[in-house]
Amino acid sequence: MSEDKNDRYLSNSLVRGLEILKMFNGDMPTLSLSEIANKLNVSRTTPYRILFTLQSLGYIRQDELTKRYELTPKVLELGFTYLNTMPLLDLARPYLEELRDETGLSTHLGILEGNEVAYIARVPGKGVSTVNVTVGSRLPAHATALGKVLLAFQKEEKLSAMLNGNELKSYTGKTKTQLLALENELREIKEKGYSTSDEEFENGIFSVAAPILNKQGHIIAAINVVAPVAVCKGDFITETVIPALLRHADKLSSYSGYHQHS
Repeated sequence: MSEDKNDRYLSNSLVRGLEILKMFNGDMPTLSLSEIANKLNVSRTTPYRILFTLQSLGYIRQDELTKRYELTPKVLELGFTYLNTMPLLDLARPYLEELRDETGLSTHLGILEGNEVAYIARVPGKGVSTVNVTVGSRLPAHATALGKVLLAFQKEEKLSAMLNGNELKSYTGKTKTQLLALENELREIKEKGYSTSDEEFENGIFSVAAPILNKQGHIIAAINVVAPVAVCKGDFITETVIPALLRHADKLSSYSGYHQHS
């Protein structure tokens, strides 16, 4: 069945309701009815009914004085319901903790969502080396170690569909914004089994990530270690961090059913 034929089954109200929820972020924590209508490119009547429904269900609230809308903590239930269906989370946490203990650095578990990496677990580092990336954060895949390793292990046709036609935004002077350069790096990442991001998303931050593979050899998630570049000196990364990272990623892949062929 073609995509056009499937469109007739779409609920426009549900689509717009989800679009409204996604409008709220750190830069725009509150929105007015007019702002929401403008973002949807519709009249004020259309979002009003949806906002009333979302407010009745407890997902948003409206300030009585300013009349502006904001999210409520209830929206977290949607994310946590998804997270709770993932046994990998329970499996990964002790290994993230061990990796943190071995390196002293912050560790994370992430999955690919479109062209972004979604962070679904975090164990903070010890002392001044802590780097804060909160659970639920979504960062650009092409500029992060987690994202690049998740991209590198995608099937070739899927990766091409994801990257072609998409702008590679620059975040620092080191961000790869040329598609060919990124594709070459992704091939290298797949060959060596891990990726790095040296100040490519944020100045002063270094990260290294490795894949978690399932029984079929498909990537299902990735783990990383992240720290200020000042901490990543000498042979610390090559002799301590990377071996520990690969060891824990291999264990998680093994528990997920992956067996490397000799």
